[in-house]
Amino acid sequence: MHTVALVVYPQFQSLSLSVGSVFECANLLHGEQVYGFALVSEGGGAVMSSQGFSVNTEPLGAAGYDTIIVSGYQALGEPSPELLSCVSVASAQARRVAALCTGIFVLAEAGLLAGRRATTHWLHVPEFKKRHPEVQVDEDRLFVIDGPIWTGAGMSAGVDLALAMVENDLGPDLARRVARKLVIAQRRGAEQSQLSALLELDPKSDRVQLAMAYARENLRSDLSVEALAEVARLSPRQFSRVFRDETGQTPAKAIESLRVEAARVLMETSRHPVEVVAREAGFGDRERMRQAFLRAYGKPPQEMRNALYEAAQGGA
Repeated sequence: MHTVALVVYPQFQSLSLSVGSVFECANLLHGEQVYGFALVSEGGGAVMSSQGFSVNTEPLGAAGYDTIIVSGYQALGEPSPELLSCVSVASAQARRVAALCTGIFVLAEAGLLAGRRATTHWLHVPEFKKRHPEVQVDEDRLFVIDGPIWTGAGMSAGVDLALAMVENDLGPDLARRVARKLVIAQRRGAEQSQLSALLELDPKSDRVQLAMAYARENLRSDLSVEALAEVARLSPRQFSRVFRDETGQTPAKAIESLRVEAARVLMETSRHPVEVVAREAGFGDRERMRQAFLRAYGKPPQEMRNALYEAAQGGA
């Protein structure tokens, strides 16, 4: 059985607890208890969250855990020496060690990240780089796997990281079933950007939101200004003006961003040839997708696919 310990400490972020649901569902769908999950802290007992409620914990022992996950916390203070010592000793006996969001500061202070690749929430990257220049930060990755060390971005990325652990342990089929059970619309992998294209656009009016939701679900369809304006029930001229006012972009640029994001996810989660990815993402042909990737990422799709493969090999 895989034993997982979630390390919490005073003022930990309560969303960290969501990773436990992934392992709980894995047990349920597998038909037997393949994961043991425990809330632990340096001394055990009640630990107060950042939201003002307490959770009961077991003491974090030196051995006995397959996986240790360090939760995030709200204030970027210095982790206590006792916590660092406890995490360091227990980690030496674990198969893998992970951190959620600002939990990366705990791993770094415990001396577990020197010379390694890692990530954290984009908001905390500057402070982390200042404190720990010895760590290579991939600042726009959802999560990073470097050997036995796993680090995730914001709190919701903890669910993606836990799903990746289930896939690593028990295969992609079970991980997909767990994602469906948790009503997760899209499984996000390590190479996924922390900020989605639709979130970055942040349309304000219902009509533009409706048009962009339609576009995201119909990337292979005609997504011209005329087609989107019809969905939004505006004239093409009105739609273009309102869209630019609300998002700061043209509709064409926004659609390209959605298609690039979809293509990147397809390359990460499937083995489809580049031609198939281009078609499914709505580009129509490989060259159009290549030009869009160069504009968005500064490198072509095949180079990104190679990087995805290398990242997967590094986490194997």
